[in-house]
Amino acid sequence: MFVFVCAGCGAELTAPLSQVVLPDHAHQKYGNAIQLPVLMEPGTFAVELEPSGPPWRRWEEIDPDELAARGIHAPVHVLSDGAPGAIVIAPGDVRGTVLIPEKCGGYCCGLDGADGSNLACEACGLPVASRIDDCSLWQAVWLAPDAVRRLPVDGADVAPISWAELVAEGRSAPPLEPITSWDGPRLGLNHWWSWSPRWEAAAGRALAHLLTASEGRPVTVPGGLTGEMFQRVLDALLPAGPPVRRAVMAGPRLPAPDADADILLVPVHPQTGETWAASSQAVSASLVPLPFGVWLWLAFPEPHLPAPASGVMPAGVLRDDPPAPHPCSLFRPDPGVFWHTLVRLPAVRSPWLREILRTSHRTRAGLF
Repeated sequence: MFVFVCAGCGAELTAPLSQVVLPDHAHQKYGNAIQLPVLMEPGTFAVELEPSGPPWRRWEEIDPDELAARGIHAPVHVLSDGAPGAIVIAPGDVRGTVLIPEKCGGYCCGLDGADGSNLACEACGLPVASRIDDCSLWQAVWLAPDAVRRLPVDGADVAPISWAELVAEGRSAPPLEPITSWDGPRLGLNHWWSWSPRWEAAAGRALAHLLTASEGRPVTVPGGLTGEMFQRVLDALLPAGPPVRRAVMAGPRLPAPDADADILLVPVHPQTGETWAASSQAVSASLVPLPFGVWLWLAFPEPHLPAPASGVMPAGVLRDDPPAPHPCSLFRPDPGVFWHTLVRLPAVRSPWLREILRTSHRTRAGLF
């Protein structure tokens, strides 16, 4: 575990924290006037390895050699020219900071960090972090990598837990969750059940990997919820007809995948970022990463009643359990996460994938 301290005066700025993987939805912008919850679990931090935050440069202003060195293989609108290595934590884990009033701009309902660091060290006044809580953004505090230092906490080292222990813990991420709007009660209920933004972000990243693994051929995925996530979009973006590449679920406590499986949907370890390694009989299959919580729900779905049970309740028993919630729309992968991932995969330089990247912008309303 670590604490982060001010690079200027050494004052502690955080509670003790353990490192985890940067969530797929870390930079997600979801809907309009939506209240998103806190990005990070309490007591954790993650690192954004790429440059992030202002200043920004347009695609045309960056040398091709620099783009290649940064791992960008297709055009994007703008790229950050900020420092790499920003650290994201839960707002409740911040210590010893104060807001900088002149840096507290936001787009709509809160702070968006567009003005640069809006939190300063309380002890010395050095700008050290950005508090984010505007609508449609995940609530978080991003520590500026050049303004803080990471110090280990004595006697607090914790070894990553095993794959088997992760499955046994059963911390899956449900595919549906209540979404809350900033629009108040004047419009009636200000929340509704919807597909989870976490799932939509995870699907956006996985879809980019599925397309590169397809090699330009049709792909089939398992039915059920996995099919709802991917099959409609895959069928729209890839050509029809044989030969078909088959994607299957694989991972800890699942049967070994068939030898003829072409693509494996596998979990990413939430602490180490390690992608689950396939068995030797399937080493030729392409791996598509999924956040562990999403993968666990797909691999071992939690049972629920699709409708209230029939029959008469026993005398004296009152029913207070509502039917399982259902979304009011088709599942749609997050387009921003999809494009962010695809332009960073070298395979996007191939003409057929570049065409998908271009045409998916036109078909966004129907697919994303």
